[in-house]
Amino acid sequence: MASPKTPDEGYIKFQASWTEAQPFSWPSLDELNHWRNACYEAGWIGAYSDGIGFGNISRRLGDTDAFYISGSATGNFARLGAEHYALVTEVDAPRNTLHCRGPVIASSESMSHAVIYRALPWVNGVIHIHHLALWEQLLHRVPTTDAAAPYGSPEMAASITHLIHTTDLPESRLFVMEGHREGIFAFGDTLEAAFRRIESEFSVRP
Repeated sequence: MASPKTPDEGYIKFQASWTEAQPFSWPSLDELNHWRNACYEAGWIGAYSDGIGFGNISRRLGDTDAFYISGSATGNFARLGAEHYALVTEVDAPRNTLHCRGPVIASSESMSHAVIYRALPWVNGVIHIHHLALWEQLLHRVPTTDAAAPYGSPEMAASITHLIHTTDLPESRLFVMEGHREGIFAFGDTLEAAFRRIESEFSVRP
């Protein structure tokens, strides 16, 4: 369950070059929606009482580093359609820039998704959830990002990349974000694998 939001929750911090476009027709959209719905029903993706959304989900596009991701401010929708997804086509984390297109602008956490896809070519699905109790249990017990790295920032992207190269994260496939209270990421070769990785923590934790 998510706790009351932090003051800057949900705001985009990167410089976005967004090309507005029609909703995408994409064979994997049903898969993406299925697991997004599962996350919403579990309370891992949603919105606070003031309507600010939390959590996001993405799926790699083919053999590229591009990926479809739930759009900004979509957490308060119980069900998403094609009009709620963006395609991220290019990310330059050190320069804090991101290019995307679609009917909505990409999620504020898109840069974090991007560095995972770039560093780990076998990953096809990434899920970012909020769950305070699980976050507190996992903090520093699994790979944990730098406390000084805010969400959606070049510092967070660099911290995730550092974890990928210096810890067992590529094998454990789950990390928490110390500088983003409640924030947990999981990834896998499929979205189902990413979802099950999060789910597995609830079966082993009190």
